[in-house]
Amino acid sequence: MTLLRTIRSVFTINARKYSSNLQTKKPPKILITGGLGQLGVECAKFLRGKYGRDNVLLSDIIKPTTEVFNDGPYIFADILDFKGLQKIVVDHRVDWLIHFSALLSAIGEQNVPLAVRVNIEGMHNVIELAKQYGLRIFVPSTIGAFGPDSPRNPTPNITVQRPRTIYGVSKVHAELLGEYYFYKFGLDFRCLRFPGVISSDPPGGGTTDYAIAIFHDVIRKGRYECYLKPDTRLPMMHVRDALRALSEFLEAPNEQLNRRVYNVTSMSFTPEELADRMVKHLPDFQITYKPDSRQEIADSWPQVFDDSEARRDWNWKPQVNLDELVTLMVKEVKEKITANGF
Repeated sequence: MTLLRTIRSVFTINARKYSSNLQTKKPPKILITGGLGQLGVECAKFLRGKYGRDNVLLSDIIKPTTEVFNDGPYIFADILDFKGLQKIVVDHRVDWLIHFSALLSAIGEQNVPLAVRVNIEGMHNVIELAKQYGLRIFVPSTIGAFGPDSPRNPTPNITVQRPRTIYGVSKVHAELLGEYYFYKFGLDFRCLRFPGVISSDPPGGGTTDYAIAIFHDVIRKGRYECYLKPDTRLPMMHVRDALRALSEFLEAPNEQLNRRVYNVTSMSFTPEELADRMVKHLPDFQITYKPDSRQEIADSWPQVFDDSEARRDWNWKPQVNLDELVTLMVKEVKEKITANGF
């Protein structure tokens, strides 16, 4: 009881001191790190629609496109520069931090030292930053946080993890560190384990990204060579559901949350099943299979994700099913290819 009272006391002080905007119903000021990665740009658009254009700061170390720059505030932020991050939080009066900066599974295996710096040292910086300034912090995790010893169908919220990629190891580290800071310091840490997230943006180096690449290659070239076996089942969700889950979870009252880390998902399918659904829209394409090193990664990951705790605690419910996902992706990828002129 003493520990729980301490946590509640610290959290109350932090909330009063740094988050008065939430009590007065003013929109939060949100900083997104790693903003030019897989989710950042779409996340910024989604949250700007809810909280206002100037209340969402997108950041990265990469020069943005004109479209991204014109869409809303964009700043340089290096997650390995703690003092630079402090200046951003103070200058912009940041309330919420969404930490997307990370090297994904396949890319991380190619450069482990860099993955350790970005995924682990970067996490140390942003969580200490959040503690220091009383921020609500969201850090995404992944199906890659599980390993070959985990139950795969279904994979529950609490089970053995022990991943075998540096990406997965860094995500387990982030989950445990965030929970520790919650219990020790009252930090409002929140984390969702996402499945493969599918959007019209080009693939970014993840093992589940075949489900993005297949649309780009088929629409442009009429064929696709898949690096996974046709019967490799993995959990997936469309980016619309991913962003809605993130937003609903960030807004959920703390008293509803029995955990700081939750599984979320929408569906599970195989490359063969996805190709069968695509034929309805693109009847003449060819798909071949040439498994590579990513197959071993996929074989250690969940096949079906159990997100019953998220559904119970904060009423999570996906909206986009497989047929709707394929329809959306065909339309959105065609539009993106046309807009980019190739």
